This record gives sequence, structure tokens and C-alpha cells, in this order.
Amino acid sequence: MSNSLYDTLGVSKNASTDDIKKAYRRLARQYHPDINKEAGAEDKFKEINAAYEILSDEKKRSQYDRYGDSMFGGQSFQDFSRNTGGADINDILKNIFGGGFGGFSSNNNFRSGFGGFGGFEEDLDLQASIKIPFEKGILGGEHTISIQGEQIKIKIPHGVKDGEKLRVRNKGKNSNGQRGDLILKIELEKSDEYTREDDDLYKNIEISLKTALFGDKISINTPRKEVKVTIPPNSKNNQKIRLKGYGVQNRKTDIYGDMYLILNVKLPDTNALDPEFLKILEEKLP
Repeated sequence: MSNSLYDTLGVSKNASTDDIKKAYRRLARQYHPDINKEAGAEDKFKEINAAYEILSDEKKRSQYDRYGDSMFGGQSFQDFSRNTGGADINDILKNIFGGGFGGFSSNNNFRSGFGGFGGFEEDLDLQASIKIPFEKGILGGEHTISIQGEQIKIKIPHGVKDGEKLRVRNKGKNSNGQRGDLILKIELEKSDEYTREDDDLYKNIEISLKTALFGDKISINTPRKEVKVTIPPNSKNNQKIRLKGYGVQNRKTDIYGDMYLILNVKLPDTNALDPEFLKILEEKLP
């Protein structure tokens, strides 16, 4: 039985979960579209992600170990992922490994009931939405929620995105001694300090007219630490200053995004300025 999913990540069929994770991280960095601009790198990146989604999930991995590449119509996973006809590979895999359908035939049509699994068992998974603090979505950490009267401590991964789903094992519905999973849809609370776009953060900062004209070094808080930032002379209102690597750490690639400071130049109140200085300003300003 061919096991090309393992070949995609370059690991053996007996690889531990940790080995699979390490292989995935190494390959994801190598083929990430932001880093690798070669033709085909993005497709390879999608293939690596899809393989990891399956092999990092016990249920999906055991299904694949049982049926091998026959789940992809007998073709290798590498060929299968490239022959999706423009469809989203993840949507197709959901149909194969989730409920409703259970396989992929060689002529690229779905067929249900493949191999005796898929869509016929009672769905014991429980769906819920939770709000988490904005910065916890960046840094991750423990979070306690209450579901149907049960207090559940969950681990939020760093870099989780708004609308993303997390699966908590064995915290779903009970039936005949079996228990499903809890599937949580993440809603990030708004931040008064930051705006987030994917893995980049944006922060408005106020600077004095003197700093804008002549430059200065100022201290800025980021989610991880305080940093010293050089404001160059002749800075303009709404000008962006990039802090490389001070954004969100992507949960799948571990690559950091950037932070952008948006300058807001605060003009002085002329009533508070020295009259002599104000007179010179009025005369000399272009």
C-alpha cells in the first residue's frame, strides 16, 4: 500500500507526532510563498500544509494508515493535490476525511461510504464560539471557558486568527461511552492599541512637531517588549515606520509578521508658544 502522505513530509510511516511536526515546520519555512519565489513553491506549500493537517490528527492519520492512497483514487497524494482542477485542496480533504463523503474516486468524482466510514455515524462534535482578548490571539496562552456548565481550560496557539476554529479533544457530546470533540470558533476582541491584518500589526503613535522636524528616539510598547525606535527628521503625518519581526508569529510557519507605526504629528497650540518665537515663525515659515 502506497503511503505518499508520509513522503510529502519526508518522514517514515512510524514517525512520532513530534517528528511530523518538526518535518512540517522545516518544509513550511522552505516553501513559504513569502520566502520561496520559485514556480511551484506555493503549490508545494499547500501540499505540505494539507499533509500535516491529516497526519497531525489522530483520527485522520489512522484512516489514512488503513486505506493509504486508495483514498485519493489510487494516485499519490502529490499528484492528487496538483489535480484538483482549481478546487481548494482543504475543502476536498474535508469531504474525504470529514462527514458526508468518504473518498475520492479515480475519475475525480466523490463517492460516499468509501471503505465503510464517512457520514453514517452520529455526530458527537459540539460547536461553540468564544471571545478571546486581542493580545492572547497574538501571544497565545491558557484560556478558561464554560461550556454547558463545564469549566474547560484550553490552550490558545500563538497567531490564531479571527474566525479560525480550534478543536478540543474529547470535550464534545457523550453517547454510548463515546465522546466527540469541542470545535471552537475564535472571535478576537478589538484592541484600542493595534489593528491586525493577517500577521502584521498597525499602531498609531503621536509625536511632537519638534520630533517630526528634527527626529528623535522614542520608546514603543509592542505585544512582546518595549523597543527604542528612531523617528527620522522631516517625518510626515501618516508616515509609516516598519518594525520588522514585531508583528504576529504565524502559528503554522512560526514566521513573524511586522509592525507598522503610523505617525500622527501633534501641532502645538500657538497660544502656548513664546510670543517672540511665534513672531519669528510667522515671518520665516514658507
